[in-house]
Amino acid sequence: MALSIGSRIVSFKLKNVDGKMVSTDELSKGKQATVIVFSCNHCPYVQAWEDRMIQSGKAYGPQGVAFALINANDPVKYSEDSYPEMIKRAKNKGYPFPYLHDEDQSVARAYGATRTPEVFLFDAQGILRYHGRIDDNYEDPKKVRSQDLKDALEAVMAGRAPSVSETPIVGCTIKWK
Repeated sequence: MALSIGSRIVSFKLKNVDGKMVSTDELSKGKQATVIVFSCNHCPYVQAWEDRMIQSGKAYGPQGVAFALINANDPVKYSEDSYPEMIKRAKNKGYPFPYLHDEDQSVARAYGATRTPEVFLFDAQGILRYHGRIDDNYEDPKKVRSQDLKDALEAVMAGRAPSVSETPIVGCTIKWK
């Protein structure tokens, strides 16, 4: 079961695609909000939303929002999700945020994540304020009617609770070992 709204951020220390370890403390220290997205390389839903995730990272990062993608997929089942492939993907797409490897899948289990992409948004105090999808249309950005993550981020940055704190998660299942 996924973390419930109001839960505290689960601490982790994971290897980034640059080879350095990144912890939740380093990621979220002094930030207005922290966005954790369970992601991967191969999932068509992740690929469909990927540019929007990158845009959000570029737009909100300078405003004090930390973003991190976490890949917990078993690379034996999907070699495209291996650590070397993560490095290539992050470089090719120009990720403006860490792309972390949850090799033993312990962080995904601790968060209760089940899909990719799956968003967890925490406020400055590390309290979960939003859990769900990026927006309501992975297929066509021009047909998005509900910008769920953006709306939740705007609320959290203004010191308010999001009007919608949970949305259905659409995506591939995490490939467990």
